[in-house]
Amino acid sequence: MDHDQRFKTLIREFFADFLQLFFQQWAERLDMSKVEWLDKELFHDPPEGSRHVLDLLAKVPVDARFDALVSESLLLVHIEIESPDRVTALTPRLPFYYHFLRDKHQLPVLPIVLYLKVGLDGIGVDRCVEALWGLQINCFQYLYVGLPGLDGIKYVQGENWLGVALATLMKIPKERVAWLGAEALKRLAESPLNEHQQFLLGECVQAYLPLDAEQELEFENLLRSERYAGVQAMNQTMFEKGIEKGIEKGIEKGIEKGRLEGQRQLIRSMIEDRFGEISEATRTSLDRLSSEQLRRLGLRISTASSPDELGLPSFRSEG
Repeated sequence: MDHDQRFKTLIREFFADFLQLFFQQWAERLDMSKVEWLDKELFHDPPEGSRHVLDLLAKVPVDARFDALVSESLLLVHIEIESPDRVTALTPRLPFYYHFLRDKHQLPVLPIVLYLKVGLDGIGVDRCVEALWGLQINCFQYLYVGLPGLDGIKYVQGENWLGVALATLMKIPKERVAWLGAEALKRLAESPLNEHQQFLLGECVQAYLPLDAEQELEFENLLRSERYAGVQAMNQTMFEKGIEKGIEKGIEKGIEKGRLEGQRQLIRSMIEDRFGEISEATRTSLDRLSSEQLRRLGLRISTASSPDELGLPSFRSEG
């Protein structure tokens, strides 16, 4: 299951709802009508340095009523989505991301982490502390949401539609799991959201509702009842859209595959123009490289004084 892509899509679509749902005081300071989504790639010491890809990065105007509270009228909101059941993998990277963004854009940065499997205190502020022999050198703080630490019953009954869908990842009493899933889908089917938004949120409910075999049967029986008749129509629409989405993904993969092959052909031509015909073993080696590896290889071709510096095996063609 591609957690990251699903939640990146959800938060981009429901960005204002996300901030209003979990960080109301921060949301009130921002003008959500003029959000600009920025490039998420960070390159450290290019061209050969490490490459990092952030999950979401938005430039948001600060509401004019709060201009006096910050020196700039714009703010960067950086959101990371974490699906592992621990926090240790992400936290050391957050200060690096912050300082890179602060230096590059010269704007304040609000870092937020959305944990899918770590509850902590539900909503709060966490920190990453760097110390040396008892001396606290650096203390980096960030906002977080730990979905498993929140009350799913409360959110499924709330007025925020994103919260209704995310309730499936929160704390749910075992005996109410099936009811919560059916109720979430019912509320979404009756919501004023457009068809695309209903699909995104309904798909999230279906993907994350934690049903065992017994609960699955209860859930299906609920959906067949008169109270949840509207859900059946929405599910049919979701099924049809799911097919369309699958077809679109197949097309996208085909296009991407074509781009990668074109990139390989370009690199092969560049190498042969500079050093002569390459061997079959070298062709095979090139075919195994990713787009990023091909990009880095391309940067080295013009400065390499010999084929050996490219690091490719059996360079010369035999015969």
